[in-house]
Amino acid sequence: MTIKMGLSQEQRETMADAVAAVLADTYALYFKTHAYHWNVTGPRFHDLHMLFETQYNELWTATDDLAERVRALGVAAPNSYAAMDKFATVKSEATETKADAMLNDLLNGHETVVATIRSALAKAGETGDEATADILSPRLSAHEKMAWMLRSTLG
Repeated sequence: MTIKMGLSQEQRETMADAVAAVLADTYALYFKTHAYHWNVTGPRFHDLHMLFETQYNELWTATDDLAERVRALGVAAPNSYAAMDKFATVKSEATETKADAMLNDLLNGHETVVATIRSALAKAGETGDEATADILSPRLSAHEKMAWMLRSTLG
């Protein structure tokens, strides 16, 4: 079926790949945050357990919006861990065992997603894809806020 949305097929595929990269990084960071939520220990357990839960819930919700944008662009969303991994720059492994190292790892993940989103937003500007920009801009703000919270928790 022909898609008539003001973007060429090449532009739609370019934007779908850019959004898939944001989706994959978000998904990897979701998994890592959830794993740290399960495994954090120590005197700050309760506060960090709750912080991680708030963040992984927000990340999980975002994955659906991102995947649906890929579909709206006429491209299949990643449908396996391997497909997600192909696009991701954030690694999902939650290997840290100390609370501050977990916080730093998540902070680095959010900063990586911020860079991924900024790259996708630049492409959206080049192609005139305001709909994708409208989805990505709030994601940028959310990741910057989560990074700030992690930075502030670290002191």
